[in-house]
Amino acid sequence: MKLFQQMLVASASIGLIAPIGVQANDINIEGMNSYSSSKSSSKKQKFNSKTFANELATVNEKIDGLETQLNEFEAGGFSDTTTLDGKVNFTVGALSYDGTGTDTVSNEAALFQYMWQGNLNTSFTGDDNLYVRLKTGNASSWTKDKDHGTYLSSSKGNSDVLKVDKIWYSFPVGESNTVFIGPKIENYYMHGTTPSIYKPVLKAFTLGGNAAAYGASTDTGAGWAYKADNGFAVSSNIGTKSKTTQYTKDSDGNKVYSESGLLTDESKTSWATQIGLTKEQYSVSAMINLKYNDWGDSYFSTKTGDDRNENSTNYGLRAWWRPLETGTATPEISVGYDYSTLDGYATNDTTDAYFVGLTWLDTFNADDRIGVAFGQPQMRENTGAEPFMWEAYYGFKVNDSVTVTPAIFGASNANGTDGEDYTGAVIETQFKF
Repeated sequence: MKLFQQMLVASASIGLIAPIGVQANDINIEGMNSYSSSKSSSKKQKFNSKTFANELATVNEKIDGLETQLNEFEAGGFSDTTTLDGKVNFTVGALSYDGTGTDTVSNEAALFQYMWQGNLNTSFTGDDNLYVRLKTGNASSWTKDKDHGTYLSSSKGNSDVLKVDKIWYSFPVGESNTVFIGPKIENYYMHGTTPSIYKPVLKAFTLGGNAAAYGASTDTGAGWAYKADNGFAVSSNIGTKSKTTQYTKDSDGNKVYSESGLLTDESKTSWATQIGLTKEQYSVSAMINLKYNDWGDSYFSTKTGDDRNENSTNYGLRAWWRPLETGTATPEISVGYDYSTLDGYATNDTTDAYFVGLTWLDTFNADDRIGVAFGQPQMRENTGAEPFMWEAYYGFKVNDSVTVTPAIFGASNANGTDGEDYTGAVIETQFKF
C-alpha cells in the first residue's frame, strides 16, 4: 500500500474510533458499575480484521477515485472529452529604422510584450475534433506592422483582452478524408500538405512565404482534405469575410451600410485548392487560390503586391527537404514561390515573391535550432525598388517547457520604397504548458 493510502486509512480509522472516546465522557460511575455487574450476562465486544472491513473498502474506493482524477488533471484532461495545452511568449526587442516614413515602423522604442495562447481540443467520437483557440496579448507598434514586414509571429495585440481567436470542427469521412467547417478558420488549417517546415520569427516567413497564394485571414470557412497512405494529398477550401461591411449611396448621396453575408457577390472570398506529395524526407505541393472582391494579404507583400483590386488568381509552389540525421552541417531546406495575375490593370498586372528558409537542428545541444530565412515580398513587377527581407535566430531549450530564442532581422527597400531600411533584434522566451 502506498504511503498516501496508509495515511488516509489511518486517519479514517481514527475518525471511526474517535466517537467512542467522545461518548466515554458522558458515562458516569454508576453506569460503569452497572455495566461491570452485568458483564457476565452480556457478550464482550471483540475487534478483529473484519470489524471495519466495509469502512476500509469505502476509503480505498475514494482514494482510487482521487488518484484517477489526479492523473487526468496532470494529463491536461479536465473533462472526459477536452484537453488543454498552450504557451506564453515573452518578447523583448527594439528596431532601428533608416528612412523617411512616418508610419509605425519609424517607432524605434525598445519594448517588452507578451502573448498567451490556450488550445482546447474536444472529441465526441474519438476521431472528430472541436478546436477552440483562446488568445490575448499586448503587442503594439512595429511588432505588428504588416506593411513593412516587422510583424512578429509571437505578436498578438488584443489589449490584454482574452478572445476566441480560432474555432472550427473537423471530422473524418471514411479512412482518408477530413471535412472542416467553422466561423473562425484559415485556409492553411484545411490544406492536405504542410507547405513548409521552417519555423520563423517574422510572420512574413510562415507557410514558406506568407504571400498571395498561401496568405490567409481568419474568417468563416469550410473545406475538405484527402490524404492517401502513400503521401499523396489533395484539398480544397473556401473562406469568406461574411461580416465585411459594405455600403451603397441612396438618392441623397448618404451612405447605407450593410454586411456582405456568406458567398455573395459583395463578400471577400478566397478559394484555395492544393495538391501535394509528402515523404519522410521531402514534400512538394502546388496551390491555386482564387480571390475575389479585394481579398488581400499583406504579411509578405508590398502595397503594390497586396493590391488585389477586384479579383486575382494566385499560384503557389512549395517544397521542403530534410536530411536523415540532425546535428550535421546539412540543413533542412524550405522554399516557396508565388505568382499572381491581377484583374483591372492594363499594365503591371502580375506580381511575384520568393522565400528560402534553412534550419540546422541539434547543432550544439539536443533540441536546439538555428534558423536563417530570406526572400522578396510580393510586389507588382517593374514598379518601385525591389524589397528584400531576412532573419536569423538561435533557439535553445532550457528544459522541456522553456525555450529561449535570440533573433535578428531586417529589410532593405521595405514595402517597395527606395531607402526604407530597418534592422531589429528580439529575445523571445516561450513557456509551454
